[in-house]
This record gives sequence, structure tokens and C-alpha cells, in this order.
Amino acid sequence: MPIPQRPILTFDCGTTSVRAILFGGGDDGGDDGRGVIAVAQQEFAQHFPEPGRVEHDAAEIWRASLACARGVLASAGFDARGVVDASGVVDPRRVAAIAITNQRETAVVWDRATGEPIAPAIVWQDRRTAPLMAAMRAAGHEERVRALTGLRLDPYFSASKFAWILDHVPGARARAERGELAAGTIDAWMLWNLTGGRVHATDASNASRTLLAAIGGHAGDAAGCAWSDELCALFRVPRAMLPAIVDSAGVVGASAPGLLGAAIPIAGIAGDQQAALFGQRCVARGMAKCTFGTGCFLLAHAGDEAVAPPEGLLTTVAWRIAGRTEYAVEGSVFVGGSAVQWLRDGLRFFARASEVNALAASVPDAGGVVVVPAFAGLGAPWWDAEARGAVLGLTRGATKAHVARATLEGVAHQVADLVDAIRAGGIAITALRVDGGAAASDLLMQMQADLAGLPVERPRMLESTAFGAALLARVGLSLAARADAEPSDAGGSIAARPSEDPRESPLERTFTPTASATATADRAAARARWRAAVTAVRTFAKPEPNA
Repeated sequence: MPIPQRPILTFDCGTTSVRAILFGGGDDGGDDGRGVIAVAQQEFAQHFPEPGRVEHDAAEIWRASLACARGVLASAGFDARGVVDASGVVDPRRVAAIAITNQRETAVVWDRATGEPIAPAIVWQDRRTAPLMAAMRAAGHEERVRALTGLRLDPYFSASKFAWILDHVPGARARAERGELAAGTIDAWMLWNLTGGRVHATDASNASRTLLAAIGGHAGDAAGCAWSDELCALFRVPRAMLPAIVDSAGVVGASAPGLLGAAIPIAGIAGDQQAALFGQRCVARGMAKCTFGTGCFLLAHAGDEAVAPPEGLLTTVAWRIAGRTEYAVEGSVFVGGSAVQWLRDGLRFFARASEVNALAASVPDAGGVVVVPAFAGLGAPWWDAEARGAVLGLTRGATKAHVARATLEGVAHQVADLVDAIRAGGIAITALRVDGGAAASDLLMQMQADLAGLPVERPRMLESTAFGAALLARVGLSLAARADAEPSDAGGSIAARPSEDPRESPLERTFTPTASATATADRAAARARWRAAVTAVRTFAKPEPNA
């Protein structure tokens, strides 16, 4: 009799809330009882001490995460320990492993002795270090940093955030040099707390988002991602405070027994977007996914070599498994689902975000209105922090329905910009897999297919991020078992990863581009209007001084 797979407990630490999700033993995320068993979620406070600054209380994130985990186990009717019946079969209620996925780039610095943060966590959205990044670009560092990291000199990433904390908390820099402080992104903070301070580590996907790690780049490169002394010196971040870089799949420690009732192996860690890529089974070059959340994040698998990023995009580590690194090309849109929140909360167009679909569908087109939702600047491929949002093309006949439809189109246009940039960089994308809350909108997904000119595939499992982390944990358990059985083979091929057969990612619906000469002409015209609108908002942000 086969031993049933046991559940995986995933911590999904997002930007506005944390969740604990218990996944069953199935590998398809379907609704046959093997997918999501239970979910618990808590929001946490957002702090905006000054314009352009966004902070979190890392201790609150940990407390909320632990409460969610305890709640989800209680709601599922069992604890972490489980039992073994008379036949020797492991009860499937026993938790097999913990997985962690997280908002990336957010920087936490804490005291190794007390485990307490020395300052608020600086969130990935925070722009306080923009002047420092501008100065570094002016000094000519951009090209070298991009060659080592695949990233840009931008406040988005962690390095300047760590440096800011060290420079603004009295005595912090000296303490960091003495090894008294620990630093990391949210995954490292969670891992530290889960293990009772025994493990200070981050996975390669998260490390690659800090601007402090050289990401390698040669096929079969065993290092694949390592802290760079050159980059640490450039950003003035002591190596002594950084976590060890570990594989994305593999047992790195165990939870302290008193937290959840047992010492549960921690076997999978990945940044949220890389976890979603894995959860969507995008494991071959050219396979791509886009997460429609607060922002939109498109990743395309780029193979086992770190390709030079296409213009305006980034190269990042997708994951490292069994010592082998795979890469992705990434583009980030700062405002996605939050544009709908603006319609709801700022303009009071409706009471619930889901009502945007009916409002936008009440008109056949946007009536010439174009909305560029650049509320926090423009992300990839433009990278214009000074651009601001705009509604263009208004006439007397324009209504809130036209503005709502144009707002959804603005989100889809931004993602289409990313698709165009990735294709221009030599990576052929033939379909786009989607997830995230806004991916539930049929209207938005059809707009996306039409504007990007490619099929949009929506899976049955929209929890791709947490599910991907759970899959990584299963791979980690498999590798650990193989290493125990055959120690000499521990660093072999990535045989345990999800199948590259697209049938292994069950789809709920595919949205295909409207096929007609008129539709093609309409797409070309819409894309031209969009590019003109982007030019307008970028020009508006930088007016020429009067002669």
C-alpha cells in the first residue's frame, strides 16, 4: 500500500497581508480534495511616515504569520504531529514540510541576540533611497552592477535599504561590522523566527533581488548566486550581516517544536514571483506567467544561463535546485489591481472592486479614453520614477464606464509592453499563464489576450504563488530522501521538479486573441494610442523650463 503524501504548510507573506495555506497531497491543485485544505489570512499595518516611504513592522508580520499557521491547522482539525496507524502507514493529516514565499526586496535588520528588529522594515515600494541610486548612476556604476546582478540601480531593491538603516540607526553600522546584527528579506526573517534563531539563510531567488549577489550565468554553474564582495563594498553593507544563500528546494532546518506542535522540516523557499512561475509549471525556456496583483509581474523562463536582460527588463534567478540555477527575465508593473482600488476608493465609482467588470462591460469600448495608471511612476520597460498617472482623450460624451474600461485596458497595455520587450530580447513567448486576484476577471483577461496578441491561460489553481512554494517543498523532501538513500547522487539532475508537459498545469480557461483583420487593426491603433499616452505622461513630468 503506497504511503500517501502528507500536507504542506505554506507561509505566503505578501505586501498587505500574510496567509497560511495547507495544501493536500495532490500535485494538480485541483478541486478533487487534494488542493487547498484550509487557509487563514491576516492583514497587517502599512506605515507611510513621509511621502515616498513605506514601512512594515517585521515583528507584526511574524506574529500574524504564526497566528495564521496555528489557525489553519486548528481549522483543518489536526496538529502538526499526526499519527501512524497499526499498518505502519503515515496518517495523511501529518504536516510533511513547511514552505515559505514572500514579498521580495523588503529589507529587515534585526539584533541576533534578541531577535528584535532594530528599525521598521523598508518595503519594496519605498523610494527614499532614490537620490543615492541617482548618484550611483551618475558615477557610472550602472553597467557593472547590471552585469553582475541582472538588475538596475533602483530603490526597489534591498541593498540601499539595508545601507539606509545602518546609516540612520545610531551605532548600527559598527554593530553590523561586529556581527551583532542580521539582515535579510522577509523569507530570511521568517526562517530565523521559525527555527528559533538557529538558521539565518535566504534562497537564491530572494538573494538575487538584493543588488548584493552576483547571479553567475554559465550553464551548469554550481554557484549560480553568491554574495559579491564588490557589491557589498559599493553599497556599504557588511557581509557579516547577510544570510547564507541556500537552494530554493531542500531541507534547510526545522521549526522550533513549541511553535506548531512539532519540528517540521522547512523544505521550500522562493520569492513570490519565482514561486508563481514554478507553480504555473513554467520550467522551460519561453514559458511565461503574469501575476495580476497590486502590481503586475511577468516572468519568462530563460533557461540555465543568465541571459543579458532585454532593454528595460531584468534578469533574475528563477530558482536553484540541487545546486543548479535556472533564470528568468522579469518585468514589473507598479500599478495593476491597485488601479481598480483607485476607481473604488479615490473616484468612488463603485463600492466593491469586482463591480468594475460590469461597469466596464457596459460600454463596447473606451470611447477614445486612455488611462495611464502611473501613480507610482512607470515600471518596466520604461523605468521612469517621475512619470505620473493621467486620463487622456476625454470628451463631453465620456462617462465613468469609459474611464473604468480604459483603466482595465491601461493595466493590460502595461503587461503587453512587457511581452513586447521580452520578445524583442529574443525569448519567444507563445502563451501567457496568469494568476493573482485580478486574473479572475474575464474581461481583463480577454483584453490582455487581444492587446498582447497571444493566448492567456488561466489555471484552475489561482493560488500559484503559495502552490509553487509547496511544490518546491515537495521537491526538497524528495531530494532529501534521495540524498539519504544515495548520498553520492544528492547533487544530480532536477528530476523531481514539475513536468514540463503543459497538461500538468490544469487550465480553467484559455482566452484567445480575437482573430480578424479588423481586430488586428484595432490592436495596432490601440497600442499606438497607448504609446502616445505614455510619452505624454513622461513629458508632463519633465517640463522644459521657460527660456
